[in-house]
Amino acid sequence: MTFRLDIDVTAPAAEVFAFVADFRTTPRWYSAVQRVEHVRGSGGLGTQYSVHRTLPTGSVVNVVEVTSYVEGEEVTFTSITGPTPFVYRYRIAPGPLGSRLVLEGSISTEGLPGVAKLLSPVAERLFKRGMQDNLGALRDLLETA
Repeated sequence: MTFRLDIDVTAPAAEVFAFVADFRTTPRWYSAVQRVEHVRGSGGLGTQYSVHRTLPTGSVVNVVEVTSYVEGEEVTFTSITGPTPFVYRYRIAPGPLGSRLVLEGSISTEGLPGVAKLLSPVAERLFKRGMQDNLGALRDLLETA
């Protein structure tokens, strides 16, 4: 499944980028992420994180790596181990309210057990709705900071 979501944020693009590019902030706004641990790297290309998530099928751990990085503009996080392989590319630019945040991604049900794979059309709709809610929580967090 691929998707694209965008939101406008009343915060400077540099602040939005700094927050989003540090994957350790995701437990504050991404509902499925319980904990993120820094594995290696300095925050740019090649940096890795261990991401502990709660899915409907239970707790999972993915190792996530920064696979593209353009300071102040774009960061891509790619899961390199774990179930539900995903790629999330965040692009940040000046926008009408301060910043425009665009999330382009892909996620797979690969690695999920049994019936969860069969429910992928339903799961896709729920996932997109959940991601939109997560981005709304991110916007709220950034706007009150």
